[in-house]
Formats: sequence, C-alpha cells, structure tokens
Amino acid sequence: KPTVSGSLVPFHFPTEPVSRLTVKLPSRPWLLLPMMALSWPVSGQGEDEWRQAVSVGAYYAKGDYGEPLDTSIHYYPVSYEANKGKWGFQLTVPYLEVSGPGNVLINIGGVTQSLASDEVSHSGGPGDTVASLIYRFDPWSARAPFVDLRVDVKIPTADEVKALGTGEPDSSVQLDFSQAVGDAALFATTGYNWRGKTTLYAGLQNGFFGQLGFSKPVTETVQAGAFYDYRQAASDFAHESHELVPYISWQLDGNWSFTGLSIFGFTEASADVSVMGQLRYSW
Repeated sequence: KPTVSGSLVPFHFPTEPVSRLTVKLPSRPWLLLPMMALSWPVSGQGEDEWRQAVSVGAYYAKGDYGEPLDTSIHYYPVSYEANKGKWGFQLTVPYLEVSGPGNVLINIGGVTQSLASDEVSHSGGPGDTVASLIYRFDPWSARAPFVDLRVDVKIPTADEVKALGTGEPDSSVQLDFSQAVGDAALFATTGYNWRGKTTLYAGLQNGFFGQLGFSKPVTETVQAGAFYDYRQAASDFAHESHELVPYISWQLDGNWSFTGLSIFGFTEASADVSVMGQLRYSW
C-alpha cells in the first residue's frame, strides 16, 4: 500500500544583520521538520569565536496523502547548534506522534509498508536523530555569492515497527548558495539523499532535491520570505514533491527569536494542512 510523508522544516534566523546565509532545507527523511533547516550565520562569523543556539519547535500536518483515511502528524524537534569560524554543527532530537492507518511514513515519501491496515491507530515516541556538519567557503570575489557545504546523517532512533521511521540510517549532501540584493537575500540549495534500504518498507530510492527562495526585512525586528522546495520521489510508490513555504520571523530581543511557517503542497506527497512554529535562543 503506498504511503507518503509530510514535510518538515526547522528554521534558524540571525540575531544580527545578516552578512551570509545558509539554507538547509531538509530532504524528506529529515525534512520537515525534516528538519528542512534554515540557518543564518551572521556578520562576524569569520571571527574565531563560538556562536551557539538552542531551539524548540512544534509541527502539525494532516492529510489523506491520496489514501482513503487521513493521517495526522505532530513533530516536536529540539535542536542544538554550534558555529566557529568556517565550521558549524547541528544536532536535532525530535519526539513524534502519528495517528492514522499506518501507511504514512514521515519525511520519506511513498513506501509500501507490510504492516499497514484500514484501522486508525496512534503511535508515539522518539523520532530519528539528525546530525549535521557545515563548512562555509570563502567567497571568490566581493560580488560572489556565499557557498556552504552541508552533510546530514540520520541516526535511526525512531521505532520502525510503529511506522515512526525506517530503522535504517540515511545521509544527504548539499550545496547552499546565498546572495544579498539590496536589503533582501536570495538563497538556493541543491543536494542528494541516500536512503537506507529495508525489507519493512520496500521501494525506497535515492533522489535529488532543490530549493529557491528569498528573505526581506519588513521592520527592524521582523523579516518575511518564501521558498519553493522540490524533491524527487522517495520510493517507487511515491509522487515527487513540489511545495511553497512562506514564513515570517520575529526577533524578540538580542537572543530570542520566533519563526512561523506554513507549507502548501501541489502533489499527493504533501499534507492538506501543514504549519510549524519554532522558538530559538542564541548566544
């Protein structure tokens, strides 16, 4: 029976004027909340000093994903990130709840699950942990875009029997590009996912993904933007994903910020309703 997943995207925004910005729009496994993550290194990032942040988020999605019964997803990620010089590290540990017939696997896409049924059940527990390493290249000229290399590794801490994960490690690599245009910023990402194979979820396959978006200040403390997200089908049974994600971020003070977003999908690989909020503290 085919299944599709919703998408998840955690965001991290600057506490200072942005001089460089990196976009990590997670792939369907750590996507939305996997974990698409948007991280914004700030001015002064080249200095040899530690910058750290902790964030907590809440994501909700509901839809039928082309199936007779709806599936609802609650995802609560907690993330820690550290940056020094050209290097950055991020670790995300989520809690996940899924209610539905058991044929929707979050952040993977369409798969066939041998345990799927026509009855609605509720499962909850730790989600998959994601560790990320980022390297920021020096721009080759004053007008050149910033380019970052990001590697993600999914650690299979979710219970595959409860349909909270595949039980296999995944990985992805991506290049992030950003360019200031006046007081706005343009950003783009291109990357590739490698998915661990499992007999429980047949048909999983690797695939490309990409994003394109912009951000612009609305006031001194509020910025808004949007990005388009494309992902190849994650399994033989899934649709490719096309989503539009508008967001707004509010800098509460020098350390605290809040970001809200919604996700609008154009294929059955997306939920009918998807919203997320994230509270971040940086120092």
